[in-house]
Amino acid sequence: MITIDDKAGVVHVLDDAGAITRTLPLSDPEAFAIVSRHWIRATWDAKYVYSFSWMGRPVIQLPDDLLRIQELIYEVKPDVVIETGIAHGGSLIFHASLLKAMGKGRVIGVDIEIRPHNRKAIEEHFLFDMITLIEADSVSDDTLAKVGALVKPGEKVLVILDSLHTKDHVLKELEAYGPLVSPGSYILATDGVMELVAGGPRTGDDWAWNNPRQAALDFVRDNADFELVPMTPRDFNEGTANDWVSYFPDGLIRKKAG
Repeated sequence: MITIDDKAGVVHVLDDAGAITRTLPLSDPEAFAIVSRHWIRATWDAKYVYSFSWMGRPVIQLPDDLLRIQELIYEVKPDVVIETGIAHGGSLIFHASLLKAMGKGRVIGVDIEIRPHNRKAIEEHFLFDMITLIEADSVSDDTLAKVGALVKPGEKVLVILDSLHTKDHVLKELEAYGPLVSPGSYILATDGVMELVAGGPRTGDDWAWNNPRQAALDFVRDNADFELVPMTPRDFNEGTANDWVSYFPDGLIRKKAG
């Protein structure tokens, strides 16, 4: 439990009885991390991420995460971004717009069901010529063959997993798409936030363990060619905060370069 004294600029950390155990200035990195965790829970309860769009399409992501994904895409400058999970298509449009601005690349979107109105809107978007849609189970052999055939030898590939968020399914996706990731590039397992918001509205009884974060931890443990990357500011940070405020805790996985 915490209380925030905005006049004093401090956060009080309380024990279960309500007694103050620590007082930290809001500028302290630990205070920022503590307050951010509570804010993340508030965004979940309020469905805050369901209020944004990108170039006309709903994009159900935390804006902080979108900016960090932009940093990854600019760093890697991939020829192909593969995303499992399409929903309204906002993320596909987001990736395509970044690649368009950089003058290279294309996007492959995979979803077991693309609703007709979403497909129509994506196909009518001016960036659709950079997007390939595959409507199928993301981990089926047929789907993997189709995706693999769309990637040319030597192309740089970055993968974002945002479909079914069970531990088992995400682990299957990590195993299936990991080989497509280029050395030095990333595979991002989204929505590990499930573990942080377990017990809140719209959550399942098993979310404390059945989530993408646990899949990512298991995958890295068992695959020596991959490593978890600390989710901290990358190229620029003149502030005191050290953490990437994210719905993707421990979800950033890099394929080792050599």
